[in-house]
Amino acid sequence: MVGAAVCRSGGVRAVVLDLDGVLVDSLAVAREAFALAHAEVVGGGVAPVDEYCRHPGRYLPDVLRLMGLPAAMADPFVRESNRLAHLVTPVDGAAGVLGALRGRGIGLAVATGRSGVRARDLLARLDLLRLVDHVVGSDEVARPKPAPDIVRRALELLGVAPADALMVGDAPSDLASARAAGVVAVAALWGESDPATLLAAGPDVALAGLGDLLPLCDPRPVPDPPPGDRPAAPGDRFASLGRGADGVDGHAG
Repeated sequence: MVGAAVCRSGGVRAVVLDLDGVLVDSLAVAREAFALAHAEVVGGGVAPVDEYCRHPGRYLPDVLRLMGLPAAMADPFVRESNRLAHLVTPVDGAAGVLGALRGRGIGLAVATGRSGVRARDLLARLDLLRLVDHVVGSDEVARPKPAPDIVRRALELLGVAPADALMVGDAPSDLASARAAGVVAVAALWGESDPATLLAAGPDVALAGLGDLLPLCDPRPVPDPPPGDRPAAPGDRFASLGRGADGVDGHAG
């Protein structure tokens, strides 16, 4: 089991989480909605669903642009996603983990590739919205992931410095956003990305399950380092976790 997180200021004060794949299991719904939107807008032929799934965590308009597909697919995709939303389920233990973190006084924000409205609606439907402090959608920042804007906005709303925060994501774009924002990048190996792909993106820590997040957020404060010790860089804060040579936590890797 991973050990407690070490932060210069005395512990983790905030956790920023991706939504799809990290807190909710929505991949089947997304695949179906994409196929239906493709058939409606593009017409015949096989929808490139597998290629679409190689862009987890990204804002849909960006994905359509990267794939060379019509922007007009966005509206039917959202419509079908909303129609099928009753099939989306929370990741096992999501409510318990969020509740435990709140009980420790840790600020919680969701930073998602979805629009803010869609994300809040889904979280409310699953009775998870009450357990987070803020939700930031990709349409609510100037630049979506992999830019740092969405993580920075979440921390601004929480009133927490990057040095005191973690970002948990299941896509390389999540990890890139976390690093650019100056927070510890935590890979969610239970999510939508292939684990090898996610590990190759170089997370600071990799976790096998959402429950493994709790030991990283030990509520007990850690004493400040003696005067003259060099400040810890974001990745150094987890030196006590026993990461292997590849930079990944040994338990999860």
